[in-house]
Formats: sequence, structure tokens, C-alpha cells
Amino acid sequence: MNKIIVILLFIFGVGWGIHAQKKPVPDKYGFIVRVGQLAPDFTIRYADGRKPEKLSSLKGNVVLLQFTASWCSVCRKEMPHLEKLWQENKNKNFRMIGIDLKESREKTLGFAREMKISYPLARDPGGEIFYRYAAQGAGVTRNIVIDEKGVIVYVTRLYDEKIFSGMVNKLDEMLK
Repeated sequence: MNKIIVILLFIFGVGWGIHAQKKPVPDKYGFIVRVGQLAPDFTIRYADGRKPEKLSSLKGNVVLLQFTASWCSVCRKEMPHLEKLWQENKNKNFRMIGIDLKESREKTLGFAREMKISYPLARDPGGEIFYRYAAQGAGVTRNIVIDEKGVIVYVTRLYDEKIFSGMVNKLDEMLK
């Protein structure tokens, strides 16, 4: 009888624990990650075919993740500014990776050529990477700045000159 009670308590406890785990609550911009949090890890699969690598393997570098898509007009507006940022900092301990949401390899590579960007684009064909950072249904044109320890230090949504400038200032400060 005591074994049955212990088993039932265990089952109830495990079930309650699973039930008590909550999905992250998106902020007003749809982010489910927060500044100060360790960046969720994932495998970066570059559209140009270079060797995949884990985000966590980039520790020691400042990393900028740009979530984008070819159909996004705001992304297109922001990309020349990101390219300039890349050109100014690519020889420092800086890594910038555009992550193209739910598009084919051919579409991603064509998008990079059309936008005349030289920073690498990675693919996220099913959105698995994006949905580690933003809620289902949230839109692209997002930037995540990650420090050398792998901690998120700045996020942007949409392209706003003032907020983008704040991100550039943060990166300049980190890359000195």
C-alpha cells in the first residue's frame, strides 16, 4: 500500500512539474529572449555551403544575428546599413550572421546577391532557430547582439534609425 502511495505521489509530482513549466511569454515586440539571458544555441547552416558551426562555438567574439527574409521590405531597408557595419568591423572579433527565415538555399543566395551583402547568410528553412528567439507569428527584421560570453546584450525590432544607432554604439563600445 505504501509503495502505491509513493508511486502515485511521484506520478502526480512529475505531472505537476511538467504542467507547471510555462512557455516563454513574448514581450511587446514578440521576443521570447531577454537582454541578460544566455543566447539559445543552434547550428548555423550557411547558405554558401561553408562548414556548419554552433553559435556557442563563437564565444570570444561579439556576434550580431540578423533575422531576415527576402520578402521583407523593412529587412531590405536595413541591410545596406548592416553591410556597412559589417565592412567596418569584420576584421575585429566580430561575427555577423544573417539568418534567412523559411526560404530555399537558392532564394537565400539570390537575396544576398541582390542586396549586395558580403556578410554570411544562414538558412532557417523551418523557423526552428527563429522560434528560439521570437514567438510563433512574430515578424522578421530583428537583430540580436551577443557578447563574448554568449549573453544577449541588445535587441532590435524593425528598422528605426535611433534604435539602430544605439545598437551601433553598443557594438562600438564592445569592439574597442
